[in-house]
Amino acid sequence: MDLAFERRGTGAPLILIHGIGHHWQAWLPVMDRLAATRTVIALDLPGFGDSPGLPAGTPYTAESLADAVESFCALLGVREPAVAGNSLGGYLALELASRGVVRSAVAFSPAGFWSRSEYVYARTLLRALRATARALPPERSARLAESPAARALSAGLLVAHPSRLAPTALAAATQALAAAPGFEQTLESFDGLMPPAPPKTPITIAWGEHDRLLLRRQAVRAARWSGERVKLLTGCGHVPMSDDPELVARVILEGA
Repeated sequence: MDLAFERRGTGAPLILIHGIGHHWQAWLPVMDRLAATRTVIALDLPGFGDSPGLPAGTPYTAESLADAVESFCALLGVREPAVAGNSLGGYLALELASRGVVRSAVAFSPAGFWSRSEYVYARTLLRALRATARALPPERSARLAESPAARALSAGLLVAHPSRLAPTALAAATQALAAAPGFEQTLESFDGLMPPAPPKTPITIAWGEHDRLLLRRQAVRAARWSGERVKLLTGCGHVPMSDDPELVARVILEGA
């Protein structure tokens, strides 16, 4: 499938996958660090960012989105890349590892390890964030992003340090969340989502110490599923790339 993407660097291929409602620019804080030793390809999932939606009649599910990423890699001629993902992207990274089509996978706060009540909590927060984003005209979103107080209020659920998130990045992320045509169907598909099959390739799971969306106790279930100790990202939230770019890049490169 033809997806929007950004490619940087040279070396072994590394695919980066964003979370629900986000876009490839979520990875900007770490891309140049990774691109020093890897060919880094950050993509927009179907129905998010600048990528087209899935073909008519194809439902938005974790499986269909993973199929799209796998098809995208084949289209680029990228075989068995390393992959890293955040939230929904983390789940997709683990799903691709379970299929054995990637060399390794790193998942930051992956979806799918929640209890029923934790899922309802996350779904409610995501819908609230989406409704807020859709209610804001782009110019007002940009103005609010310049305010430290507004930035803390709007981004505090997703990052531990809103002050480290560039206002332009926050405004762009808000507009991407508001505009994503794949958001609602993808969110609905999370109902009943279970962890993927056991991985066939090496994986790393990391969780933000201050994750307020997918609470860090879910890391215990992820550890049981994987049989591996989950790395705790000190001082980081659900989307850790702007909280501590150096730490996130190091975890990715070690896992890859």
